[in-house]
Amino acid sequence: MRHQYAGYKLKRDVGARKALLRNLATSVIDVERVVTTVPKAKAVKPIVEHLITLAKKDTLHARRQAAAVLNTPKSVKKLFDTLGTRFGQRNGGYARIVRLGPRKGDGAEQAMIELVGSELVKRAEERAKRKEERLKAQREGRDGEEGEKD
Repeated sequence: MRHQYAGYKLKRDVGARKALLRNLATSVIDVERVVTTVPKAKAVKPIVEHLITLAKKDTLHARRQAAAVLNTPKSVKKLFDTLGTRFGQRNGGYARIVRLGPRKGDGAEQAMIELVGSELVKRAEERAKRKEERLKAQREGRDGEEGEKD
């Protein structure tokens, strides 16, 4: 029986597993969407959710606990400045795992782990970028018309 043996070994020794999960957690915080295998996604999801719960507290102790897990200061800053406020009213369930199907090379089942609401943030950024380009094109069009009149 497997009582009291929680977690995923991922066919790695302790140091390699810890490094893998830290790197994956840092990537999920930075990019908000990472494609990996299903067992790795399932293993990193509780870590990411715990980090976001720490970010909601926003104390010095919580920042130091998060910095002990995350690899870059930039990711710690993003965690506490943007993600902590974004998920402030949400009680858990900050990350989702979406299965994508088998990988072409070895047939391993792929999954995407993403932060809930990141698709809305990405869409809003794309909309803002398109709007900015339209406004720029309109300004250039007006500038060209004024030049022709003179």
